Amino acid sequence: MNNNLWIIAQAGDGGSPQVLNAEDMTSENVTQTLQDGSNGDTTEEKPAEKTKDIGPLQWLLPAVMIIMVVMMFRAPQKQKKERKQLEQSLEKNDRILTIGGIYGTIVDIKDDEVTLKIDESNNTKIKVTRSAIGRNVSKD
Repeated sequence: MNNNLWIIAQAGDGGSPQVLNAEDMTSENVTQTLQDGSNGDTTEEKPAEKTKDIGPLQWLLPAVMIIMVVMMFRAPQKQKKERKQLEQSLEKNDRILTIGGIYGTIVDIKDDEVTLKIDESNNTKIKVTRSAIGRNVSKD
């Protein structure tokens, strides 16, 4: 009978099976074989890993993207701030233009409701919300 003990170990990465006989079996070889699929020969050297240098052009794209994102969020915030200032600065007898294109003069202001006189001869009035006012013509 042959007293040789053979162990077949498959590498964890799905590589080809490695065969160790009893003479090659040391705990170091078996552990290394099971971990990385090598056959116990430690004389082979692995190639050194290459490191990439990050040049200035590789930072340019992320920097431009950050600037664009900041500008995209800043513009609507600026418009919202201007809109809020317009709505708060409305006063009686201001001449305004609604977002629907109607010119009128402010007669009364209550919380969110503005009464406009749109025709002097018939004394026609309409009520709109503050958000329906497009611009203040008398302040321009």
